[in-house]
Amino acid sequence: MSDRKPKNAPTQKERANFNSLLLEAIDETLSCLGESAKTVTYRHLETRFKIKKEEIPNMIDDFSKALESLFGSGAKALEIMFMKSLYDKVRVASEGVSSDWVVPEMTFKEYVNLMKQRFKKAGTHQEVEIFINETEEQQTCS
Repeated sequence: MSDRKPKNAPTQKERANFNSLLLEAIDETLSCLGESAKTVTYRHLETRFKIKKEEIPNMIDDFSKALESLFGSGAKALEIMFMKSLYDKVRVASEGVSSDWVVPEMTFKEYVNLMKQRFKKAGTHQEVEIFINETEEQQTCS
């Protein structure tokens, strides 16, 4: 049995950096709801759904289901905001790789996985482009 990691597997540092960016994106978006709502959301995630904040990057499916349980149809709007914020953060971390490609009908989990790949490839100086559906409104806190 080999101890070598797969050729394209992200390093521990790449995973940690991406996970930090993802958590920042989620945290900033939840802050749009207000600090008390953000605190209550994290508390419910931990107590009702057994998802600690730092575990979210490894539990995207469970996190998404928990959001739907907590926010109903509003969860999709939050996920779109998470994706927009994550996109902005990965683009900055990747030194401004351009974007024009549209990804239709992606789930939050698919988007996070795609952005993780983009983040990893940007670290190897290869251009990878991720695009937001042009028909979607830009949703931000302000």
